[in-house]
Amino acid sequence: MNAPAYRRTSTLAIVSLVAGILGWTLAPWLGSLVAIITGHMARSEIRRDPQGVEGDGFAVAGLVLGWAMLVVSLLVLLAILLFFGGLAALVALAGTAG
Repeated sequence: MNAPAYRRTSTLAIVSLVAGILGWTLAPWLGSLVAIITGHMARSEIRRDPQGVEGDGFAVAGLVLGWAMLVVSLLVLLAILLFFGGLAALVALAGTAG
């Protein structure tokens, strides 16, 4: 009878998840970038040694949180620029009409 093989959880996967959470709370851009980078590194590490390393769910969660934060923040930035650009255009048109 063989003893079950010991599988360790990838440290990079845990870092990715924690950084993804930090990306939504304390460090939006930095945490998200760290989550994305370490998430991809962790998934690569897990694919190289699937019997020895686990934590793919942590890595995927970190990737989703990181990418989601970057997309949301870029959409918010675009909305702000469009709003204030439109506001400036209205002010400019009002100034030339009067």
